[in-house]
Amino acid sequence: MTNNTILVVDDEIGIRELLSEILRDEGYRVALAENAEQARVWRNQTRPELVLLDIWMPDTDGITLLKDWASSGMLTMPVIMMSGHGTIDTAVEATRIGAFGYLEKPIPLQKLLSTVGKAMRGGQNKQQAALSLASLGKGALIIDLKKKLEKVANLKTPLLLMGEPGVGMEVCARFLHRPNTSWIEPESLAILAEKPLDLLEQAKNGLLFLKDIGEINKLAQKGLLLIVSKLEKYNVRLICATSQPLAELASQGSYHAKLYESLSGLSIGVPSLRAHREDIPDLANQILSSFTESGEVSPILQFSTAALNCLRNYDWPGNLTQLTGVVHSLALTCTGDEITADMVQQAMVFPESTSTSSAPDIPFDLSLREARDLFEKTYFERLIEEENGNMTRVAERAGLERTHLYRKIKLLGIKLRGN
Repeated sequence: MTNNTILVVDDEIGIRELLSEILRDEGYRVALAENAEQARVWRNQTRPELVLLDIWMPDTDGITLLKDWASSGMLTMPVIMMSGHGTIDTAVEATRIGAFGYLEKPIPLQKLLSTVGKAMRGGQNKQQAALSLASLGKGALIIDLKKKLEKVANLKTPLLLMGEPGVGMEVCARFLHRPNTSWIEPESLAILAEKPLDLLEQAKNGLLFLKDIGEINKLAQKGLLLIVSKLEKYNVRLICATSQPLAELASQGSYHAKLYESLSGLSIGVPSLRAHREDIPDLANQILSSFTESGEVSPILQFSTAALNCLRNYDWPGNLTQLTGVVHSLALTCTGDEITADMVQQAMVFPESTSTSSAPDIPFDLSLREARDLFEKTYFERLIEEENGNMTRVAERAGLERTHLYRKIKLLGIKLRGN
């Protein structure tokens, strides 16, 4: 269950009491732990809204405790690291693991309250539990991905992340975000065409993350090219993400060739979920745990071994986003204490249960893009029909955000009921 409490973890009694007094005066409930072991016990029993965690402690240091929580799927709350003699490298490492921020002792009062306020406001954000690469898995492909990201962490060059929808490209970008610097991620990329320099001003000395850049129009592409040319002036790290084949779009003339050249100089591919399916059972359990801890579902709910195997064998075209949606749906609709294989099969269409006659008859004289559009149109029409027009369920099954789904449907010319 959720506990609306700030957990303060520090081996110095004076620091614990001072922080407790300040936070209680601001109306927060506070719990105290003098070492990592006490913090583990407290976290195992409930989920605090926020943790203030000292880095240097006698039994286990804060970085190690943070790693333990991240690797076990228990980093589902914002954590602010504290240190009286930390280094930039330590702060960067903590943020990569998944810390919300970093405070240097002695902590100024306004800085403390400002950082705590931001963390508490952001604690319910759906991405907060996914700030660690551990949320993508622990297999060889994810370990290799982490090594690649670590290698480019200190570069100023724009980074292009490539992968299928839902693979967790924002998680990778968060891994590279430096503590106590701005993180700018615009909801709409229309601002690239309208006010590109405003984005740079907002992201000054920080990180600018742009997703779905393969779908922007020519005017927005020019705005992005302008941003690329001004990155050094504003000291901004640019990370872009795409699920579109930019090389193909550039060769067809629908994507600015110079922009593609500027972005593709440093690129990293993020693997699909089916490419490291050995991680799926553990990821499904982590996702389920996050819903039980939030109080949405029963804390005793679990997957059967057969259900986990069923999830493991599915190809997940929507990747981690789709897996999260399916687990959420299963957790909310399960009437017992165990999610079974039958429940999993009923919740989604598996390839072996899909009739081949439902596949579109695609002529081979079409271009790749035309063939893909024809398939996608048939795919979405089928999902909309099966879900009786419930676009929330369609988005979950397709592994897309609703705004992205509606954009796709509009581009494909699909008519919705009532329209």
